[in-house]
Amino acid sequence: MKFTFKTTMRACFMSYIAHAAVNNFVPLLFVTFQQDYHIPLDKITLLVTVNFGVQLIVDLLAAKFVDRIGYRPSAVAAQLLAAAGLALLTVLPGLMDPFMGILLSVIVYALGGGLIEVIVSPIVESCPTDNKQAAMSLLHSFYCWGHVGVVLISTLFFHLAGVGNWRVLALIWAVLPILNSAVFCFTPLAPLLPEEEKGMGMRELLSNKAFWLLFVMMLCAGASEQSVSQWASAFAERGLGVSKTLGDLMGPMAFAALMGLSRALYGKFGQRARLDRVMRLSAALCAVSYLLVALPSSPAVNLLGCGLCGLAVGIMWPGTLSKASAALPAGGTAMFALLALGGDLGCSGGPTLVGLVGGAAGGDMKPGLLLSGGFALIMLICLFTKTPKHKGTNPPET
Repeated sequence: MKFTFKTTMRACFMSYIAHAAVNNFVPLLFVTFQQDYHIPLDKITLLVTVNFGVQLIVDLLAAKFVDRIGYRPSAVAAQLLAAAGLALLTVLPGLMDPFMGILLSVIVYALGGGLIEVIVSPIVESCPTDNKQAAMSLLHSFYCWGHVGVVLISTLFFHLAGVGNWRVLALIWAVLPILNSAVFCFTPLAPLLPEEEKGMGMRELLSNKAFWLLFVMMLCAGASEQSVSQWASAFAERGLGVSKTLGDLMGPMAFAALMGLSRALYGKFGQRARLDRVMRLSAALCAVSYLLVALPSSPAVNLLGCGLCGLAVGIMWPGTLSKASAALPAGGTAMFALLALGGDLGCSGGPTLVGLVGGAAGGDMKPGLLLSGGFALIMLICLFTKTPKHKGTNPPET
């Protein structure tokens, strides 16, 4: 097999499918864990918080160690940790307290997920491509297609084999990152910055106004995306009273499919539209979708809101990364790591807010989802704030 930069891009795309598996497989089992292991809602919420909290810590530390140990070892380790966490999920709950076993498994695969998030975007950014914004949007669309695949294949598996055999499926999902780790051992990797150019350090980034605006945007993008994504299955099954199969198909799968569609369409046609204009429209649509999820009493309208939210949030995360690359071209690994940290703060905080408010409301998740809609409004405000230019750069028009 000949390894080229096309192979590198494909490995990055597959990495985001693996990332989707570690983020979205366990949420499909939230109700199962509650029933089989008698785990209360507040502890189930903790699984989401810990998953993204660990990824957040990895984001922060990666700004220091990725450049030292190199992108190749980091990429291989990320894949193997993701696989190990999924595999441990099948054995640890039977060897100790079930909740602690699930929690430890989540921590292991979250280490891999955090590394994937930090290194894959800069690897794609460094690959020789004609349109960086399109490549970034296409990359992140594979997270969505991975999410769709996880929900669709898992739902079909549960329907045919029964939810009780979920451990077999966890091992099947672990195969992809194992295979991908072998590809990263050999595929070419380009440097993020020219050898003679030094990237911005953390202190320089943290004193930059443009960075902080982008950081808040990443936080809002993560919260807007995961508040619905992480709770869609449980919300549909428990809150709307539909079957698990229908709830998974019409909730998280519709969300992920429409999110992937928006990213793929921007990847193909994005050069014809201004990024800022597309992101403003997306943020406004996202706020409306949260209202449809939380306010009407019709399950059909609530599920429509879930899907519409996926369409709306699709461009927020990759769009913010593209804006960051344009505004801070010397940002380097530290910038991508810190922005991933901001995104994971949102990914952790948004679903946690939904779970805590839902628990306080007697299991009704609608109040928490309504509050989480505020992140879309904050994103919209940020997008109407002119991004300050970094001194010494002339970022391209977005």
